[in-house]
Amino acid sequence: MPRRHIHVTGAADAPLRAALRALRTELGVPAAFPVDVQAEAEAAAKAPRLPGEDATDLPLFTIDPPGSTDLDQAMHLARRSGGGYRVHYAIADIAAFVTPGGALDAEAQRRVLTLYFPDGKVPLHPTVLSEGAASLLPGEPRPALLWRIDLDADGRRVATDVRRALVRSAARLDYAEAQRRIDTGTAPEPLALLREIGILRALLESERGGISLDVPEQEIVERGHTYTLAYRAPLPADGWNAQISLLTGMAAADLMTAAGTGILRTLPTAPIGAVARLRRSAHALGVDWPHHVPYADVVRSLDPADPRHAAFLQECTTLLRGAGYTVFTDGAVPTPAVHAAVADEYTHCTAPLRRLVDRYAGELCVAAVAGQEPPEWVRAALPGLPARMASGARRAGAVERESVDIVEAALLSGRIGELFDAYVIDVKENRPAVGTVHLDRPAVVARIEGGDRPLPLGEWLRVRLTQADPGRAKVLFAPA
Repeated sequence: MPRRHIHVTGAADAPLRAALRALRTELGVPAAFPVDVQAEAEAAAKAPRLPGEDATDLPLFTIDPPGSTDLDQAMHLARRSGGGYRVHYAIADIAAFVTPGGALDAEAQRRVLTLYFPDGKVPLHPTVLSEGAASLLPGEPRPALLWRIDLDADGRRVATDVRRALVRSAARLDYAEAQRRIDTGTAPEPLALLREIGILRALLESERGGISLDVPEQEIVERGHTYTLAYRAPLPADGWNAQISLLTGMAAADLMTAAGTGILRTLPTAPIGAVARLRRSAHALGVDWPHHVPYADVVRSLDPADPRHAAFLQECTTLLRGAGYTVFTDGAVPTPAVHAAVADEYTHCTAPLRRLVDRYAGELCVAAVAGQEPPEWVRAALPGLPARMASGARRAGAVERESVDIVEAALLSGRIGELFDAYVIDVKENRPAVGTVHLDRPAVVARIEGGDRPLPLGEWLRVRLTQADPGRAKVLFAPA
């Protein structure tokens, strides 16, 4: 999980965009798709491998950020006649368009992940597929992997099925619209149930010791003739929607472990030192964390709209370091193979338009339900997938970190020497005059050094901006 999300909502200046272009070059980010890849994608868009089952009568809906067109998931929620719930979750079937061993497949192996920059994205697949023929756009029939997951009255999973089907989304919603309809009571039952099921699944998550981080986005917001950084706190609907994806990832992991072949998303328990450091950050930001209270309970008590809580949630993502993928074949399921944040076995399978591994996980699950062996092209690729995904994640992480630095430097570049109010959220043990400060306005987290006395961890501090040059010098403060 990236430490911070950055999204441009207003106009940005030329130095910022120039620095972002230079970052793409520095990191070797793929540019336009090669001619043969684009041609193969356009041909596949016109003639995908369509499934035999027709489920276009199921009134699915999507929930995504405003303006999104690469729609991986669509859902329909209903009550079961005997009690409990039925979740239908359609996942875009990119394998209906990508031929194993072809030019399109080779390019996806090279790109691995869609990369998100503040001023745009670099897609995993050509947009004729990812934002067109393969995307679950409303009103359009699309090949999909259609999950049917039955839950009891407490939200516990009691049955799972997944198969290929032709689907058609009936509506496209963004999070704010979904939240408004649910809150005002104007949502039809399939949407209204998102809150009911989402809350039940969150309670089960808490019961098993899992945790979901509602990390706010940093947004570049235009204000008059200038712009600044601010936080956008996620809505409850964001979390409820994420619970449906988590449910499916856990169901997929169970299918694969039962079949004896699969790829899991794993995360080790955070080391004691990392938790201790996080406690220091909590103290620094005024977040109450009694010694007898588990980390997960503290996180659930936070308000992402509170700037201090938002900063702490961003620091919490440091406990998610070390995540990777674990492959198993021929029944040799690794032990343990749990994702520490999920507190259960889990896999990535719900974003195949944007993440390479999900295409393989989907194929493994369809084969498991059908009682068949996975396709040979899937089995052949499995051993190399963890390393390939790790390489892609390193590049995506670099994009995230460097983009944040560039944006913050661009927004502060004309304010060298100005004073700001900040909180000291971290101090280096071996260099107590060096650490990290968090500013509420603008929403910046940056390095501080240059003083002649130890920094006051957890206290308010007046700081002076000493350095900020997008693409050249990261933001740096000094005690005033």
